[in-house]
Amino acid sequence: MTRHVNIAVIGTGRMGSVHARNLARQIPAANLAAVCDIRLEVAQAVADELGVTRVVRDYHELLADKSIEAVLIATNTDTHAFIVNDVAAAGKHIFCEKPIALDLADVDGALAAVEKHGVKFQVGFNRRFDKSLKRVHDIVASGEIGRPCILRIAARDPEPPPVEYARTSGGMFLDMTIHDFDMARFQVGEIEEVYAIGNVLVAPEYAAIGDLDTNIVSLKFANGALGVIDNSRQAVYGYDQRLEVFCSNGVALAENESENTVIKASKDGYLSARLPYFFMDRYAACYVEEVRQFIECVRDDKPVPVGGKDGRAAVVLGYAAWKSYRENRPVKVSEIG
Repeated sequence: MTRHVNIAVIGTGRMGSVHARNLARQIPAANLAAVCDIRLEVAQAVADELGVTRVVRDYHELLADKSIEAVLIATNTDTHAFIVNDVAAAGKHIFCEKPIALDLADVDGALAAVEKHGVKFQVGFNRRFDKSLKRVHDIVASGEIGRPCILRIAARDPEPPPVEYARTSGGMFLDMTIHDFDMARFQVGEIEEVYAIGNVLVAPEYAAIGDLDTNIVSLKFANGALGVIDNSRQAVYGYDQRLEVFCSNGVALAENESENTVIKASKDGYLSARLPYFFMDRYAACYVEEVRQFIECVRDDKPVPVGGKDGRAAVVLGYAAWKSYRENRPVKVSEIG
């Protein structure tokens, strides 16, 4: 019989509740042993929905339980690092939502704890597990269309998040573009230099907190390839997610996925389906697959697919982009950290 991995979820807000439901309903090799949230009533509601019997407010209560092999951390970003330290010291494997932390010293401290205690550590860059984006990666990595020359990523949200959220998120480059930095590394390789420009064009309230709602980031990769990322916090037509890797002997593209593939034609022209409006709709399957693979790695003692090095690299790139934007110049990634 397949061995089940006992896992606890710390943080049962928006992302934590999604992960808890996936663990309980869609990942047979996992046993959701406990849920935890400082808002006990929120954790209890998730537990009641999923039939989980153990609910705690303080995650420390879970650390001494030897039956729990792994922990999924989906708390506020500013708590990730110290929870990682505690969970690693307890000898439990860790899945941590991105980013690991917004301060590189905290990131490095958490990764040192993971290494010291020899636990597995996966970071939640879910887009690597999208079937289309993964297929582009596989085509490029195979070399069948030559060497990568140009990467293009367009990633545009349907509406800006609340200012209260953005104020503590690390800003656009560390909250939104961080996914695209990771995807760029996944597709083409290490990035050596960034040049970022940006503005406030669609959400004027963002100017008051020193953030952006629109940006373009140019990339130089270590292998000589070039790249460009464009982001907007408001695409009124839906959640716009496109990727292209142009290579010396061809190109691999991942286009938007609409709600369906139907196109209606009439005397007025062509009408196609809308794009998904919410990232959880567009990437729902990815959230299942990333945690399924983590559980498999714990159960079968395999390396995780997205590790601490990847999590740190994305944060470094976010800092490099902010430095480039503020100083209006290209920034070598080696200047950061």
